[in-house]
Amino acid sequence: MSLTPQWLDELRNRISLSSVIGRSIRVQKAGREFKACCPFHNEKTPSFTINDEKGFYHCFGCGAHGDVIRWMTDHQGLPFIEAVKELAAQAGMDMPEMDRQAAQRAQAAKSLHDVMQAAQDFFAASLKAPGAEQARAYLASRGFPERVAREFGFGYAPDSRTALKEALSQFPEEMLIEAGLQIVVDGKAPYDRFRGRLMLPIADQRGRIIAFGGRILAADKTDAPKYLNSPDTPLFDKGRTLYNLHRAAPAARSAARIVVVEGYMDVVALAAAGIAEAVAPLGTALTEHQIERLWRVTECPTLCFDGDAAGQRAAMKAVTRALPLLRPGHSLRIVTLPDGMDPDDVVKKRGREAMLDLLGTARSLVEVLWQGERDALPLATPEDKAGLKARLLAHCETIQHPDIKALYRRELLDRFGELAFARRERPAFTPRQASGGSFQGGQQRRGGPWKPAPPPLPAEAVSRLQQKVGSGDALLAAVLAGLVVHPAALAGHGEALARIHPANPGMAALLDTLLAFAESGAPLESAALRPILLERQLRVPQADDYDGLRFGFLSETSATALDELAEAIELIVDLPAVESALAHATERLESDFSEDSFAEQQRLLQRRLALLARLGQMGRTRASL
Repeated sequence: MSLTPQWLDELRNRISLSSVIGRSIRVQKAGREFKACCPFHNEKTPSFTINDEKGFYHCFGCGAHGDVIRWMTDHQGLPFIEAVKELAAQAGMDMPEMDRQAAQRAQAAKSLHDVMQAAQDFFAASLKAPGAEQARAYLASRGFPERVAREFGFGYAPDSRTALKEALSQFPEEMLIEAGLQIVVDGKAPYDRFRGRLMLPIADQRGRIIAFGGRILAADKTDAPKYLNSPDTPLFDKGRTLYNLHRAAPAARSAARIVVVEGYMDVVALAAAGIAEAVAPLGTALTEHQIERLWRVTECPTLCFDGDAAGQRAAMKAVTRALPLLRPGHSLRIVTLPDGMDPDDVVKKRGREAMLDLLGTARSLVEVLWQGERDALPLATPEDKAGLKARLLAHCETIQHPDIKALYRRELLDRFGELAFARRERPAFTPRQASGGSFQGGQQRRGGPWKPAPPPLPAEAVSRLQQKVGSGDALLAAVLAGLVVHPAALAGHGEALARIHPANPGMAALLDTLLAFAESGAPLESAALRPILLERQLRVPQADDYDGLRFGFLSETSATALDELAEAIELIVDLPAVESALAHATERLESDFSEDSFAEQQRLLQRRLALLARLGQMGRTRASL
């Protein structure tokens, strides 16, 4: 089949975009255009416009934009070719001729759809017939309303090896086998795949039946799987199919959420509770194809897993599948149910609102990744902690998008640093007793009231010193420039650099990129690094960015450059920490004076002055100071 641009343009011209969209949402005439509340995000004031003359829709709130075909793929959830076929039927246009093999495949698929629909009719009728009492009793025990059972098409497969074959005698046996309804074993006659099971049809995105799932009813039958799905067929690929997607997609766009549960009975239970936007994979862990299909409906699907060990393993498997696919604005959120409960248990025992509350507690992908790896193995030794870091960084390496990879590295290294390098409590300070005096009630008795000694440097000197070395951004700019001059230094300072959080977006992006180079282990020279940064539109700081100061580590030929650069990095990390600790110590001292709090404040003050002095020695202005 060849869909030429000219043919597609003719299709768009014959279709009224506003009428197609108007079948799904309420639209209002507004001059020469139409307006509506955007179906792609929640809003109360209409910002979604439809222009029939130009043939496109546009949302000024979320940026959704496209033509009538894009509407059918993004909002209705249809594959491209199915969207075109449906629009062509509406426009009264014939699809372009297919080649002979494609036509044969299409005819065969059409015939298989007939077979599957006939099988569904048989199963649905069997559920009402004598012999299906156990199936009807099971449905009653689940508490599914009749409307839900009817909407989802429950049926019953009689416990017979030939009942379906006999009911579908108008179709050749080969078609029943190809549709996955019968099993062929060498040396034996074909027999029905589904026997003595409660049946559920599995549909494609157009609502056509492509497969079945069956639940066993005999509790004493332990030699067969509890749930059985159709095998892969020309109609059904279980790795690309999501159960209930054709019903859930419209509901998901209204709810701004799609929920992925572990099994199709969970989907039915949630629908019975009024949560219609649920889907399920079919006997496999969530695949890459299924994740992409979910993203066509909403940018951040919610995955709902049981709270047991199997559920946690399934959650981590979904995380690892999703990481290479991540792109801006597209991710997953994950909900863990209470241990021993599935969605059906939650809605029956605690009610619909409890389930909605749980969905509101969904965790981000990076949070689940961190917690899963942190709790996977003991962290009793330095080697254990190094293993955790290695696992986290290995996950980051699978992410294909460079910005997301850098941000995940930064986030996970920050969390690792807080865990592995937690600040230790210092022992209580015991001041040395001076001869002839002692501390009592915050005063030292030596012929009169004791007063704190002034700091070693007066405030004016500290102020001049800070002006001399420039702002914190200035020093950071110099360090980033130094790392570009000496990229070999990155390997030894990745941990320290990962703790720096520049407020300037340009510096933050440059630092993330440099850290990514450090983690890759690729040997880089400054001459090779600069073109890469230029290609990524990352600006290397210049002299004006570090207040006209000269630092020895900015020289390509200085013998002490790497040592001075290491010292500057240490200062950038240490000085903010000391400043913060000093502020807290001063607050404690003002609210509750004690020997210990005074001693701690003085210690931090001395430390701060020492760091500033080192900065003053490191930075030299172009003019003589």
